Amino acid sequence: MLKAPALNRRHMLMGAAALPLAAATAKTASAAAEMKGVGMTRFNRMKLGDFEVTTLLVGTRTVEAPHSIFGKNVSQTEFAAVSEAANIPSDAAQFFFTPTVVNTGSELVLFDTGLSPDAMTAALTAAGYSNDQIDTVVVTHMHGDHIGGVAGDAGVTFAGARHVTGATEFDAWDKSGKNKAFEAKVRPHADKFDMIDPGASVASGITAVEAFGHTPGHMAYMIESNGKQLVIAADFANHYVYSLSHPDWEVKFDMDKAAAAATRKKMLGMMSADKIPFVGYHMPWPGVGYVENHDGAFKYAPASYQLMLG
Repeated sequence: MLKAPALNRRHMLMGAAALPLAAATAKTASAAAEMKGVGMTRFNRMKLGDFEVTTLLVGTRTVEAPHSIFGKNVSQTEFAAVSEAANIPSDAAQFFFTPTVVNTGSELVLFDTGLSPDAMTAALTAAGYSNDQIDTVVVTHMHGDHIGGVAGDAGVTFAGARHVTGATEFDAWDKSGKNKAFEAKVRPHADKFDMIDPGASVASGITAVEAFGHTPGHMAYMIESNGKQLVIAADFANHYVYSLSHPDWEVKFDMDKAAAAATRKKMLGMMSADKIPFVGYHMPWPGVGYVENHDGAFKYAPASYQLMLG
């Protein structure tokens, strides 16, 4: 039987001397790895009772000078102080665009259509769905980043789907004629839309909720299944700090600023009191969180694993 050679002090020193060379060689081999850039998933799927809820990231972009959008009724000093306290910069903000799919088990319901047909289709495909599987398209309001995917050069994106929107919202833009996205994406296909009022049922377990102010007829939707609730909140709040922690701050894109502030307080109060999670179209990806009430002040709390458990 052969015996392993004995190691003496000289052998051990020689081995130790070789280690730096081996480490240097390994470091050289991996030093050329390319920078990948910032990345994130395209979809996030959760359970809500017997339903599945999937948020879809159709786009994200950096916006400079956020004070020109949020807190237009407060000073730059106050805006900067709030930003610093929240550990975010005051000279840039990241915007997210997040449609949502709810699978009730019998229907596939899409809330809002993103920026374009291509972006919407790509996000759906990444999540494992196809356009022809969508049974109902719900438009929360008629801003371009919510109706951009309704139609394109090839016609209606979800040709086989029923389309639903608020009657107040549709009528306001129909009369004004001042919304280019509405004129291009919705008006030519108005015959495909069913008009509903707050309190209407879109599908079993899905109910329209009045959330006017951001636009004339902006609506949120309450999703309920097996005792669980979640709000599709759309644009009642556009930023997780500036809008939630400071609901009185005026927002550039809110058409009726007083009504929008009142809606924020109503919605935030309801969700914090009842501990109901919500999907915010512009909340940080994956767009799902809770509203906490700290001595009368609201704060956004991103969801962790709660909605993985149903």
